[in-house]
Amino acid sequence: PVVLMGKVISSGERLLRSGNPRGDFLAGMALSILLVGLSGAAAWAAVALFNLLPFWFSFIATAALASTTLATRGLLDAVRRIEAPLRAGNLAVARQKLAHIVGRETAELNHDKVLRASLESLSESTCDGIVAPLFYLFLGGVPLAMAYKAVSTLDSMIGYRTERYFYFGKFAARLDDAANFLPARLTACFIVIATLALRLHPARAVRIAWRDHANHLSPNAGYPEAALAGALGIRLGGPSIYFGKTIDKPYLGDDLTPVRIGMLKEGRVLCLVTAMLSLAIFALLSTARG
Repeated sequence: PVVLMGKVISSGERLLRSGNPRGDFLAGMALSILLVGLSGAAAWAAVALFNLLPFWFSFIATAALASTTLATRGLLDAVRRIEAPLRAGNLAVARQKLAHIVGRETAELNHDKVLRASLESLSESTCDGIVAPLFYLFLGGVPLAMAYKAVSTLDSMIGYRTERYFYFGKFAARLDDAANFLPARLTACFIVIATLALRLHPARAVRIAWRDHANHLSPNAGYPEAALAGALGIRLGGPSIYFGKTIDKPYLGDDLTPVRIGMLKEGRVLCLVTAMLSLAIFALLSTARG
């Protein structure tokens, strides 16, 4: 589904973006509303069709469709693909792999900044790719989760503050901010709880998340990033280059310990435990509601 969404967005941009600020904003809004609506409607129709079939087939097909809204394995694998060349001393390949999951320019990043950028992306994507889809699966089933996936895909493709997308992607970016408002805060809470199971630093994670969550250009991403920074005792954020322009982002967390390659594995485990925890909580809530 995400591949199809991407093709619709690319085609829509070619047809609709004109360079006129007002026209681009309205065109981007129309494209966003259309894609979100179509994604939710298509998922609803698919689930309705599945329900006409035998129960076992309907259950498997619906679960398979729901799984496409989650990115747990893809996220963990993406971080592994960065870790492997770093351990082999191949910084150039690690930069290339990092460029697949971040919006910043990676060509000039040193070893330390590659590690920090990987952990930032891991924490933010724990919300976008895991907790938020589960949250919307809980609220409205596969159709709502697929609609959220469309919102997230729109933001990842056109929701940039660049000259090209400033107006065309503005509605998509604001829609993504609204959709992630609750999931981002829930993700920070789940990360804090997960630190208990991993014997990290839950009190520090809470303190840093509360103190530094606003130190981010996004109204939402600061929550999971700050929670992860507190859990590991590191500092994230800081100046980065986006589309040729240096952005002086504030820092999140305290620089209590040097960032290490091993923290990529710790971060992945923390992400996985957070995913399992959120799945368990939403499943229990769904059962209780049922």
